[in-house]
Amino acid sequence: MTTSQRIDLGWLLDELVSGLPDAQAAVLLSTDGLLLGFSKGQERADAERFGAMASALHSLARSAGQHFRAGGVCQTVVELDQAVLFITAAGENACLALLAAETADMGLVAYGMNQTVQRVGTHLSVDPRHHAGSPQRP
Repeated sequence: MTTSQRIDLGWLLDELVSGLPDAQAAVLLSTDGLLLGFSKGQERADAERFGAMASALHSLARSAGQHFRAGGVCQTVVELDQAVLFITAAGENACLALLAAETADMGLVAYGMNQTVQRVGTHLSVDPRHHAGSPQRP
């Protein structure tokens, strides 16, 4: 998806968060950290920071998969003292991240995130960004 084709998917993230007990916030991002959407209740700056953290964690998981020749990343889960952070692939170059309380049903959250990814399908995949001066691939 190019920036001229961006669609506001905040409504979808709002539905995800409101539909899952203990869910607190969600962001949709490109794999290189560009914020594509976020659930209500977050300031844009906080959502961008959330997206940057999710991008870094997902990138680290992809590197582990490559290093160990274990394939791609389906989902990254970080268990904290008082919360759980879920990051799942959402198309070829996109991720969906969700923060939930530590009491969240992890299976239900994973299911809800996967259902959300399937609901919007191609809207979630984004074209990789190209840096100025670097050749663009067809």
